[in-house]
Amino acid sequence: MKLCKTTLEKLRIIINGDGTADYRSGPKLVEFFNNLGFNDCYSYGGGFPSRWVYTDERLDKINGTPELDKCIKNAFAVVNYVGRISELDDLIADFNQYLAFDKWSVIRENDLITFKRLEKVIIDESPKYMEVLKEEEFLKLAFDINIDTLKLDTNVNEIVKSRLNEVEICIRSNAPLAAIFLIGSMLEGILLNIASDYPKIFNQANSAPKNRDTGKVRMFPDWSLNNFIDVAYEVGMLRQDVKKFSHVVRDFRNYIHPYQQMAERFDPDKQTAMICFQVLKAAIFQLSEYRKMEE
Repeated sequence: MKLCKTTLEKLRIIINGDGTADYRSGPKLVEFFNNLGFNDCYSYGGGFPSRWVYTDERLDKINGTPELDKCIKNAFAVVNYVGRISELDDLIADFNQYLAFDKWSVIRENDLITFKRLEKVIIDESPKYMEVLKEEEFLKLAFDINIDTLKLDTNVNEIVKSRLNEVEICIRSNAPLAAIFLIGSMLEGILLNIASDYPKIFNQANSAPKNRDTGKVRMFPDWSLNNFIDVAYEVGMLRQDVKKFSHVVRDFRNYIHPYQQMAERFDPDKQTAMICFQVLKAAIFQLSEYRKMEE
């Protein structure tokens, strides 16, 4: 099986497990690929490449060989998902959206992972492949957030803390539009700071915005909040829940202009503001978890 670059990048995200319970540290990644025939040793002295570079290099070497098939089977090994099989099935379904363009599909038959050759590209948009988390369920999620764990620049860190308090005041005072403006600006600032700390990861993502004339990736200050969210999700820093419920936050700049708000008939209530606030808290939590794992 030989896969295109986009599918390999998706496979890398799954293998590395950033931001999930299946996170693989550097030593664990070496162990994973040594089971496929490599003979690598993990270096603790700083001479080892970043985890995503290492995984990309190893996947590139086995692409088109029987070891790639084994690699995919190991990545989706059912024994590693005991008690959360539905999570595995969702992961496989998501991966198959990419694999379809290589005319392959991963099939789970009880405890066996097999492959099916497709005659044509098939994009399945059935409910099983879609995120089913509802607003009520999302709002019930509890996130223990600590701005300091984001490791933002000192000045930005203090501003974010101050605005976090203002958001709570706005929501309590039934000022949803003001809350959404603050939430959007905070999330954009946080992601800009994170992107600046991981420029290579963000700039090399498929969803990184490019200049139409030059084809080069835009400078970070020219990215929209939507761009930051899409890339952070692609590279595994943010999860599907944030991406799904962030649509109002992503458009926060549009609503600053009264005529744009009027044209789109946007009239947010307290519930809308609370969803946006939950998106912010979920993003802070997930980005903090990524920071911890990269230590």
